[in-house]
Formats: sequence, structure tokens, C-alpha cells
Amino acid sequence: MRHFRPIGLLAALTIATSAIAISAYAAEPTVPPVPPVFPAEGKIKYVERSSILEFKALPDYHEPSWVTDKFVKTGKLPPVKDRLPKEPLVYKSGNMPDGVGVYGDTLRHVIGGRPEGWNYTGGQSQGWGGIDIGLSECLTRTAPLFQVEAKDTEPLPNLAKSWDWSTDGHKLTMHLIEGAKWSDGAPFNADDLMFYWEDEVNDRNVSPLNGASPDTFGAGTTLKKIDDYTVEWTFKEAFPKQYLYAMAYGTFCPGPSHILKPQHPKYSKNTYDQFKNAFPPEFMNMPVMGAWVPVEYRSDDIIVMRRNPYYWKVDEKGNQLPYLNELHYKLSTWADRDVQAVAGSGDFSNLEQPENFVASLKRAAQSEAPARLAFGPRLIGYNLQMNFSANGWGNPDARAQAVRDLNRNESFRKAVTMALDRKALGESLVKGPFTAIYPGGLSSGSAFYDRSSTVYYPFDLAAAKAELAKAGLKDTDGDGIVNFPAGVNGGKDVEITLLVNSGYATDKSLAEGVVAQMEKLGLRVIINALDGNQRDDANYSGRFDWMVRRNSTELASVVQNTEQLAPVGPRTSWNHRAASDGMVDLMPFEKDMVDIVGKFTKSQDNGERVALMKQFQKISTGHLYNIGLTEYPGALIINKRFSNVPAGTPIFLFNWAEDSIVRERLWVPADKQGKYELFAEQLPGAPGGAGPIK
Repeated sequence: MRHFRPIGLLAALTIATSAIAISAYAAEPTVPPVPPVFPAEGKIKYVERSSILEFKALPDYHEPSWVTDKFVKTGKLPPVKDRLPKEPLVYKSGNMPDGVGVYGDTLRHVIGGRPEGWNYTGGQSQGWGGIDIGLSECLTRTAPLFQVEAKDTEPLPNLAKSWDWSTDGHKLTMHLIEGAKWSDGAPFNADDLMFYWEDEVNDRNVSPLNGASPDTFGAGTTLKKIDDYTVEWTFKEAFPKQYLYAMAYGTFCPGPSHILKPQHPKYSKNTYDQFKNAFPPEFMNMPVMGAWVPVEYRSDDIIVMRRNPYYWKVDEKGNQLPYLNELHYKLSTWADRDVQAVAGSGDFSNLEQPENFVASLKRAAQSEAPARLAFGPRLIGYNLQMNFSANGWGNPDARAQAVRDLNRNESFRKAVTMALDRKALGESLVKGPFTAIYPGGLSSGSAFYDRSSTVYYPFDLAAAKAELAKAGLKDTDGDGIVNFPAGVNGGKDVEITLLVNSGYATDKSLAEGVVAQMEKLGLRVIINALDGNQRDDANYSGRFDWMVRRNSTELASVVQNTEQLAPVGPRTSWNHRAASDGMVDLMPFEKDMVDIVGKFTKSQDNGERVALMKQFQKISTGHLYNIGLTEYPGALIINKRFSNVPAGTPIFLFNWAEDSIVRERLWVPADKQGKYELFAEQLPGAPGGAGPIK
């Protein structure tokens, strides 16, 4: 990681952002101001994609000695060579910053979420904070690509060890790892993929957690099993390599069909709710393909995960991964995650709440600080997203339907964006050169971002009120709030509900700022603060007028989850989805966006893709598909005792840093290991059992 002189860094960060002169007349669209210089940004060490991993058999394999002594020699487990696939995934030593590691120790996470259960593919949240990433494995992997140059970027193989395109580019044959097993010893094979595809992704009654739908992989796409370790995709378009990114976290991470299938309504008498909730948090030892297995759950206290004895990845010396025996997830708050990581009672945090920036920097700058801290580019952004579905998604009442009609009015959207004082919003979170004015669209830290293609409507309350009048809204009763026209919703005051995640202080602070600024415009905005799981349910079911939403990967990497940039299918957009008829009522500019995204996913020419994203950015920001609030950098906080942390790891790009740092490769030198394991020398038991076994 890059290190900075404490005095110089802190001095630089105490300098307030200077005022930025805007030459254009305020009511006229322009380009966003240049973001303030941020001196603490870390630097990435770029490598070739081929230098990260490979699949091959090794002469011999190893594991922690206690596993051999207490489980293999006693007949409780087969030898490690028999638990590994024919050709394991091998991490190359040259890509490990500190080389091959040693076994032992614990990675202690702190999270603000709470698990609904372990049925990730059925739509249950595990509480976020990297739990699902530690449990799930996907066909491809993209998070480590932050260290790969753009010209060499293509998803890494994972559960799919290789793939071949047909001559015409319409068929993709994928070869799966052969002989890999779930953590309970059951074989992993193509049946797991087919269950996920046929009975979850393509079943409209099932909503996989991260929003996978048939359109995620292209309209009309099919998947069929060739044999136990081969599947074949068929696409309507030729060489749609973009969908390889959709096969990474979190839209093609199949679950254990031997456990899930018997609970599915198609194969049982269960309802879909019973299927979704069949594996509550108390169900221990859920079979996974990930490096660690849940073995202990204490409500509002902790989740403990132990090493997976069947994990299918090794280092070049044949050591079965992971190096770390145990993961902890202390169930607290998201703000407490930063506090504990900096203090040393936790080991890891994505410092993404700017309210904690200054205190964290001061503590990390002290020589005796237990954690190191490094900022990345400005990739954490927030948008105000309006519900554009006027077709019944979410079953709106008369008021909500009237609001959606307003949302689809461009003059109304212009009024809202020009009434936002983004500088004030950013400084309400943290002062200094952290936050930047963000109009919406692609993140300024994205490789595809082009400032000259970004349309920005500067803060101008008088011009905003003029646009509101163009939208037909006037204050007819003199109470300071504009009214709907007489024939719409009874001419009542315009009231708008604002969905926000109650678990994040940043989300709530931004929402409160939006409420105050919209009141000056003449709009009454009422916050609907829900916890993470309830908030997601409200979003996915269309029960919101507006929402404050933290940007996801499509606005940062662009190549990851690209289909979520626009409503290209019934369920791909976060704020514009189809109702029961499966049709999306696109506005004209949205049709242009959908067309651009389609061309982008099909293009194999990097220059053309860059040009297409410039067009996309201009249309998206010009027509205000999303209304930006603020953006800022995030920082990775990790305890200094851990080795193999890649330099310059961003906390968010292709995925969150829990995935980007490749936790299965992290290790702690023997002389620095702590005594944190709660279930030392124990392994996961049988699915549904009481917990780990000795």
C-alpha cells in the first residue's frame, strides 16, 4: 500500500475546498466543475491478466496440520488430494504482494446489516459487508481486475475454468471445474447451474438477491447442459462478450441445488415464500463453494464462518486455501465498522461514510495505529432516482401515480436538479477536498468518464422555480408548497416519498438535505427510512416515488452489470421496471440509452465503446435519467498484521474491496497472529447441524 507522511497529509486535508467559479450563466447547462485535488489517493500497481491465476494439477497438496491429524487420520475426511478438483484454481505467487502464506488467524469484520437467511439465489440477504462474497462463487470473477490495464480487461475464469466461442459467435461453450465439491462434499456440476438458470433466474416468482433476470444475459439467451462439466450458451447477437461480466458476482453465483431444489415449489408443496425462507440464519453449515462456511449465528451479536475443507483453490506450493481459518462478522452498525477497524478491535472496513474520514485519517497517521488506510479514486457516488414507471409497477395509488407522471416530465426534473445545492450537500457530510459536485451518470473515477460529455445544470433556485411552473405546478393555496393541477389528485399539495436506507448515516444525511432544499423549491418530500432488507424490498417491488441510492458497479466500471445502466429489459433498471405485463413504458431518451447500451455490449472495439459511453453520458445527464447528489473517494482500512493486500485496492470498482483483495489469499505471519478463533481446530458440520465439529 502507498504510505504518506502524516504531517503533510493531514495538513493537506485540513485545507477547505476553494470556491469554484462557474463562467456559464447559472440557468444554462454546462459541464461540471473540476473536482478538487485530493492528495491522499493511492496508486494501483498494474499487472497482466494472465499473471493472476491458472488451472492445473500440482504434484502434491497440503492443508493445516490439525485438519490432517484430527479429521483425515480419524476417517472424518478424505485426504486433501481427494477433496480437490482434477485441476484446482492456482493463484500465482508472482501476483501475491507478499508471496505464499502460512495458515492461521481470523479476519474480523463488523457490519450493520442483519442476515435474512442463507438462500442468496432465492432472494435472501446475508447482511452484506462481504458475507455473501465469502460464501458464493460465480462462473467468472471480476473484482481483481482493478489491477489490470483496460486493454487487457476480460473477466477471470472461476467456476468456469475456460470457454470457447463458436465461429459465428452465437454460441459460448463453458467448461466447468471438474471434480470440485460443495463444502459438505456433494459434487458441484452443471446441474447446479441449470437449477439456478431454469428455476430461479427464469422463474418470475423468484428474485435472486442482486437482481439477476433473463435480460441480464440478453433477450432470448438460452443455456443448456452438455455434460456434467460443460454447458452451452446461445445468444441472439454475435460475440456478446459483455455477458461474461454478468456471469460474475452477483448475478451468476449458483447455489447448492442438492439442498435448494427439494424446497422449490416446482419440486415440493412449498410456496415461494417458504422456499425463499427455508434456510433462516439459524440454519448452520449451509453448503457453499466459497472459502468459509457459516457455523455460528447469534442474533444481533455475531456470525462465525470456518474454513471450507473442500475449497477448490490452492497456491503454487499446493497449499489448500484459505490461509485464514475463521471469519467473524460482528453485528453492529456500519459507522461502528470504521471505528473498530481504526481502533484495532476489527480488522477491515470500507471507509465509505465521509462523516468518519477526518477522525480515521488522524488515527491512522499515528505511528502506533493498528490499521493502515489508503484512499482510492472518487467512485462512491449518490443519486436521487425517480420512479419512472407509469405502468403500474408497485401498484401506485392516485398520489403516487401523479408523482410518477411528474417524474417523467423533463421540466420537473430540471427544476429538481437546479434546486440542489450540491456543494452544500457535500460539505454537510465532510469539509475539505473530499466531496465533488456530481451531476449524475458515470462516476468521475470511471475509466469511461468524459467531463466534456457530462451535462450539468448548476444550482439556481429562481430558474428551478421557473421550470416547475413550466411543468404546470403552482402554489394555489398559499402554503408554500406547489399543488397538483385541479384535475390531478384533487389539486392537493405535491407530496413525494423519499426511500432511504436507515442503516447508513450518509444516506440519511443526504436525504435530509434533499428534503430541506426541495422545501425551498416548493415540494414537500417525506422520508421513508427503512433498514437494508426492507429498503431493498421496497425498491425491487416499485414502492417508492424517489430514492436516495448509492451508485452500484455499472456506473463505476461500466463493463460490470452494464445492462443496469438503462431499462433494457423488464427488470434491469433500478428505477424503471415493468409491471405484470412485462412491458417497460420507455421515454424517448430512454430508448436512445437502451440502444447505446445494446451497441456497447455487442461491440468488440474499445474505441467504439468509449465513444458510445460518451453518447450515453450526454443523454443520461442531459435528460436527467438520474440526478446526482455528491461523490467522494473511499478508503480501505485493514489491520497491519495482514499480508498479501494488493497496492491501491479501491473499495469499490468491479466489486467491493472484500472481493478485490482476494481474501482467500490473505495471511498473517505466525509471530503476528492473534488468538481470535472461537472454534479453533474445528470444521463445518452437516447442513442444518448444530455448528462446527471437532
